[in-house]
Amino acid sequence: MLPKLKLGVAGLGRAFAVMLPTLVRDARIALVAAADPRAEARAQFEADFQCKVYREVADLCADPNVEALYIATPHQFHAAQACMALEAGKHVLVEKPMALSLDECRRMIAAAQSSGKQLVVGHSHSFDLPILHTKKLIDSGRYGAVRMISALDYTDFLYRPRRPEELDTAAGGGVFFNQAQHQVDILRLLAGSPVKSLRCSAGAWDAKRPTEGAYSAHLAFASGAFAAAVYSGYAHFDSDELQGWIGEMGQKKDPEAYGSARKLLTGDEQAIKNSRNYGGREYRIATAAAHQHFGLFVVSCDKADLRPMPNGVMVYADAEQRLDKLAPPQVPRAEVIDELYGSVMQGKPPLHNGEWAMATLQVCLAMLESSRQGREIAL
Repeated sequence: MLPKLKLGVAGLGRAFAVMLPTLVRDARIALVAAADPRAEARAQFEADFQCKVYREVADLCADPNVEALYIATPHQFHAAQACMALEAGKHVLVEKPMALSLDECRRMIAAAQSSGKQLVVGHSHSFDLPILHTKKLIDSGRYGAVRMISALDYTDFLYRPRRPEELDTAAGGGVFFNQAQHQVDILRLLAGSPVKSLRCSAGAWDAKRPTEGAYSAHLAFASGAFAAAVYSGYAHFDSDELQGWIGEMGQKKDPEAYGSARKLLTGDEQAIKNSRNYGGREYRIATAAAHQHFGLFVVSCDKADLRPMPNGVMVYADAEQRLDKLAPPQVPRAEVIDELYGSVMQGKPPLHNGEWAMATLQVCLAMLESSRQGREIAL
């Protein structure tokens, strides 16, 4: 039996809630401590796992029983808390976005290097097994070079309960810091090449939700490949229709529930958000019927189009059409633990390290800047 990695959790909100099924079902992980300002979340964690809870992340970092920290706090705290944890001798798994600026990213990378500890950034949907299998097919060389990628996702993102800073771009709110991180991460992985330049337009169409809720971008890669990336979080068309009504978290969805996000968004948003988060009265642990995804992706190679899906990867080749089926995951997001455990316990360099995540943030920041300036941005 493999030794367990002793993991502490900073932040018991939404990100932790969707990662919890992984953490409790992966035999390589032992949850040993947590920190959160909400008393109800701390009480729930203490009852569920019979271990220490703290109000302050600094106290969690000082806990000698914690080997690695999963930082799932709001975006604006990632950089300072990651550096604090690394300097305290803890390995770090930090949620996306890694930080809000490239300077913050550089400080985090430097802290990891000086401490000799691992820094892994995730979850992003580039960890998803159908995406990794698509990358494996590309790397096999069987279908030639990647020439073009089309990506599209329409969700209800903007109409989920939000804290005020989640609707403020300057504070890390909106689609560029939240949703583009997933899409760009996947595009970079599948293209296998740095982004050379991009052009992006964005929309902020609801004065009551005053941040960018949609974008359309054209990305050019150094290899000569290019990509079109489209995202909308305005809760009208739901592109999960194109995924057999399997949702982003791999759950089955009811197509008759149209408009539910807007209908439920009444009253105190913070109270609604807290009630659905871990420790809240309406919290329910997520269940999955298939692999997670981030909308439609079609990768056009010389000899085939490849389409990752919740149940596998469709291959549309010159002389065949087939589905490379992937069994439903026994542990959701196990690929995140593969990287974290592999890097900390087995010395395997992680793909989603600080440098990787900083490059993704650089592209997302350039998309935002391009949308504001109305011009192409070179990276």
